[in-house]
Amino acid sequence: MGRKFVSIEVTKEDAYQISRKKRLPKKYMGMWRQDSRRVDDQDNLTVISNFIFLGFTRYPKVEVIIFVLCLLMYLITLLGNIILMSITILDSHLHKPMYFFLSNLSFLDIWYTSSALTPMLTNFVSGKNTISFSGCAAQMYFSLAMGSTECVLLSTMAYDRYVAICNPLRYPIIMNKRACVQIVAGSWMTGCLTALVETVSVLQLSVCGSSIINHFTCEILAVLKLVCVDTSRVQLIMLVISVLLLPMPVLLIYVSYAFILSNILRISSVDGGSKAFSTCAAHLTVVVLFYGTALSMYLKPSSVDSQEIDKFMALVYAGLTPMLNPIIYSLRNKEVKVAVKKLLSKHLHIFKVSYDVQ
Repeated sequence: MGRKFVSIEVTKEDAYQISRKKRLPKKYMGMWRQDSRRVDDQDNLTVISNFIFLGFTRYPKVEVIIFVLCLLMYLITLLGNIILMSITILDSHLHKPMYFFLSNLSFLDIWYTSSALTPMLTNFVSGKNTISFSGCAAQMYFSLAMGSTECVLLSTMAYDRYVAICNPLRYPIIMNKRACVQIVAGSWMTGCLTALVETVSVLQLSVCGSSIINHFTCEILAVLKLVCVDTSRVQLIMLVISVLLLPMPVLLIYVSYAFILSNILRISSVDGGSKAFSTCAAHLTVVVLFYGTALSMYLKPSSVDSQEIDKFMALVYAGLTPMLNPIIYSLRNKEVKVAVKKLLSKHLHIFKVSYDVQ
């Protein structure tokens, strides 16, 4: 017997009522029973469902404010990360391992935010808080893949800073071009494969009659709440992957920065010490923001039900952190600021010359 799903489209106002009463209104019950009978009459039939997002419909007075803030975060994320990627490619002085990793992080953040926030913003404008089963599967996979890849990439960036500060003479040899490409490729492969395992594990489970996701995205923990069979195997898989991608990278980062800090304290020059610390301060800020929210989401006890808090936490690591990454790195990094000024002055000069010619 194949998986059976029933598709019911509801309005935004009714979604709010569903979130409050935790059940379908009477006018939808007839539709649900009719579709259920139609599915039950045909064996081995799989009907692709349109899942319903509750999003922030429980907060109608602030829903518009949340939409505006998310739109601003998304636009700033796109602009900031595109600029950061552009200067790391165009400026030859930034053709270094650190900025190679940074450009990959910017690329990740663009896709990560797009996969999480774009459907939410689109649904708000259209008034339909729905998504197809295949769309939900794709959104879940890309969000997990981008987030998992970022977990690994941030830890490799900490290792890069460790080698640069603690072994500066061997840095060009250890972090050569081939090694950097292999590290980034390994990060992408790890993130994509673990996301595939998690997504396939969840999609194989049977979903109950309700297709209401109490979230603004197809977040894996929110989708698991719709499952009506034993999820212990899937939860074990998620726990193993979460431990591999969260505490272990964090431990590697802590060890790297412990060596970095001890090395900085041994630097006799004040300027040298402050320069070494400034190169790491931006990365540490990003690490605290990203891993702090991710750890509180995916390694909390299963008995703790904090779905409403999880929505706002998801906004932090899917919207706020990618927006702040280019701002933090550009403000704390002199080389990036110099590159931005050079790029702006060059374009302004070209514009002025073309204007004078006209």
